[in-house]
Amino acid sequence: MNLRIPQTALLEIDLQKDFCPGGSLAVAEGDAVLGPLNTLAGKFAQEGGRVIATADWHPADHVSFQTLWPVHCVQGTGGAAFHEGLDLRPVNLILHKGFRRELDSYSAFFENDRTTATGLDGFLRSLGIGTVALGGLATDYCVLYSAMDAVRLGYTTIVLRDAVRGVGQPAGSVEAAFKQMEAAGVIILNSAELLCVALCVAL
Repeated sequence: MNLRIPQTALLEIDLQKDFCPGGSLAVAEGDAVLGPLNTLAGKFAQEGGRVIATADWHPADHVSFQTLWPVHCVQGTGGAAFHEGLDLRPVNLILHKGFRRELDSYSAFFENDRTTATGLDGFLRSLGIGTVALGGLATDYCVLYSAMDAVRLGYTTIVLRDAVRGVGQPAGSVEAAFKQMEAAGVIILNSAELLCVALCVAL
């Protein structure tokens, strides 16, 4: 795989307090992804890559609270804040999603109606980005949807196995997500492998 960091964007998906241990919709070991993502983000900043952090940003009466999920990531609340362990210094763009009351948004690229764009695709294309590498939360929801949309839009798409964690509901959903992504052409790497490919260094 020919990968150059200046033509690659690192997407840090929804690393918010409500999705980490102690949050209202906590993913088990969700904070374990912070180390590898901070390392990658720092390297991307040094090498001319782009780093985008996404965030759920729901109104208090968001539709997903009525049937699907407990109240989480409400605009302006502490639970919607990024985890304090996330290094935001390398981040070039913070993308808020899910702020329309009647629409949820798992993907970083589209709302869940599959047509309303978040603007991320246009931003990446304006920078000549052709590859995206994804980490964050959760493997079987927002990471999965973002990766599948990235492939559909024509990006070389990488998911970082050591930098994602899943909800695991229903049972087996994390494993199923990896299978679905791989079948669609998503490349699964560890973060150290990504750096080896991009920088040709032994880590």
